[in-house]
Amino acid sequence: MSERMMVLVLQLGVILIVSKFVGYVFSRYLRQPKVLGELVAGMLIGPYLLGSIPLGSFGPLFPLITDSTIPVSAELYAISTLGSIFLLFDSGLETDLPTFLRFSGKATVVGFGGVILSFLLGDGITYLLCSDVHSVLAPEAMFLGTVCTATSIGITARILGETKKIGTPEGVTIMAAAVLDDVISIVLLSVVVGVASVEMNGGAIQWSVIGSVAVRAIAFWLACMVAGIIIAPFYTKGMKRFHSLPLISEISFGIALLLAGFSEMAGLAMIIGAYITGLALSQTDVAHSISTRMQSVGEFFVPVFFAVMGMMVNFDALKSVFGFALIFSLIAFLGKLLGCGLPSLLVGFNLRGALRIGTGMLPRGEVTLIVAGIGLASGAIAHDMFGVAVMTMLVASIAAPPLLIEAFKGGESGYRKSLQRPEQKDRVSIELEFPTTRIAEFFTESLIASFIQEGFFTSSIESVDPTWQIRKENTVLLLKLLKGKEDSCMVSIGCGAEDQDFVRLMMVDAMADFSDFAQTVSSMKNEEMMSAKLLMQMFDEA
Repeated sequence: MSERMMVLVLQLGVILIVSKFVGYVFSRYLRQPKVLGELVAGMLIGPYLLGSIPLGSFGPLFPLITDSTIPVSAELYAISTLGSIFLLFDSGLETDLPTFLRFSGKATVVGFGGVILSFLLGDGITYLLCSDVHSVLAPEAMFLGTVCTATSIGITARILGETKKIGTPEGVTIMAAAVLDDVISIVLLSVVVGVASVEMNGGAIQWSVIGSVAVRAIAFWLACMVAGIIIAPFYTKGMKRFHSLPLISEISFGIALLLAGFSEMAGLAMIIGAYITGLALSQTDVAHSISTRMQSVGEFFVPVFFAVMGMMVNFDALKSVFGFALIFSLIAFLGKLLGCGLPSLLVGFNLRGALRIGTGMLPRGEVTLIVAGIGLASGAIAHDMFGVAVMTMLVASIAAPPLLIEAFKGGESGYRKSLQRPEQKDRVSIELEFPTTRIAEFFTESLIASFIQEGFFTSSIESVDPTWQIRKENTVLLLKLLKGKEDSCMVSIGCGAEDQDFVRLMMVDAMADFSDFAQTVSSMKNEEMMSAKLLMQMFDEA
């Protein structure tokens, strides 16, 4: 046991160093997302390339595991799974729940469109181009059709998170549709396994068993979504009595792990349970504080997940089917691009939005490997077809990130209608102008401290102007520092009409504190002597 742990620690050290370095190179010099560099790092040091080279008496650092569909050790795969849970839990926290619910109907249309067209194209092209596949109901055709259906929510979430697009209409539609994709893919997999078993062994298809798996997966998903949204506000309200944000964050992640495990027991991927937990908590005032803590820890685990995904690539298995794999990858691309993009046009998105959603649904990942691995383990597909699935995942994982980033460039909305919510019409803006930016910053710090004392949670928001969200339960304020003429600076707070009196009183209190401080500074008579004393001490010490 101690030797296996030693190997695991060494493997994690090498993965972190190489994936972080390659990710930095891709981000800094190649202008590509870090996730792409982490995938490439995994390919380089994995068991199918450099990782298989013996290091003296120690042997290979990443020996190929031959008695499993996963080529790395179970311990390393478990750590990478933990990374995917960190990633999806944080993605759920960053998702805007009202927008997610508003676009869930549209995401359903998009998700079904992508799954149906992808399955038909993947199944059909396998039947047409593979001479030993004699029917569209052949196990190989159906498994490769299913491989085309799932979207890698992990890769998509990482890119949308890095580019700050996860809360846009296109972002939430992609995330919701990707979750739905995985649910449908798992249900579809149970159907394909049942039909393939009959095709290979003879007998009758047990539709009752297949239906039971499908109903259980969908019921679990819906029940967790509804229960999480209802319970989350009461949960955080109760936890805040302990006055410890670290405790709330740690307990919340524990719940995410539990729900991830229950998801697996229900036949769904674990990441779906983690995402649902984060999504339920995203409506609470502590969501940003939890997310900040998760990101700091996740930075150590998430790169391991993507590097291990890169390690899955078996270059030798691709040689015999390279041509077919390239055509299949292209078909898989078209299936998602058209299958998700065209329905988007029907549910309110313009051509720009449809392109963004289509490219956002391109990445394949963990569910693709799960489907292919089950097909390989059951004997429905051979190693060459498994290689086709891996290459499809590889091509999609490499090509999709830059395409998705390019699609989101420009900033124009991809949704035809205005996103203004009814309650936003009643919001007002309260402003105070200061002669210099430094004074405005000083006042802002005092004002934020006053809100924190009143039990509010504050978070900095990435924007052109310095911006903070100040939130307590259902009260949401937006504080901005706006540059004025010459060196003047405006402190602006956006709030609901019903909160404006409270905000004005808070600003009056902060102004009174600021005035007292200014008077105290002006009453200091010996500040020049204090400075002179500090300088004299420097020379004395010299």
